[in-house]
Amino acid sequence: MKYLEYKGYTGSIEYSAEDNLLYGKVLGINGLISFEGETGKLLEEDFKNAIDTYLSDFKEEGKTPEKPFKGSFNVRIPASLHQKAALLAMEAKTSLNSFVAEAIRSQIGKDFV
Repeated sequence: MKYLEYKGYTGSIEYSAEDNLLYGKVLGINGLISFEGETGKLLEEDFKNAIDTYLSDFKEEGKTPEKPFKGSFNVRIPASLHQKAALLAMEAKTSLNSFVAEAIRSQIGKDFV
């Protein structure tokens, strides 16, 4: 799946054959920011406008907008897997966070920090 990117925000791209319309939502935040367009260009314009409006609204209210993908997340795994990962991290003289990040990097690709 391809995504739209703008000012650190990522938007999904979906298609409704029933409505003959492209649409999406901003990913990685709890709030709902949606956008749509009849063409790819119009979808991208509406996505950017939605982000700009979102940021502007927060600025006017003197609040901080939600940041997507903050770099912190909880993962629920079986205790035995947690133990094995923690022990392997200790053996490698690294933190569990670094161990998990490296495991994710190995699945995604080495280009990520």
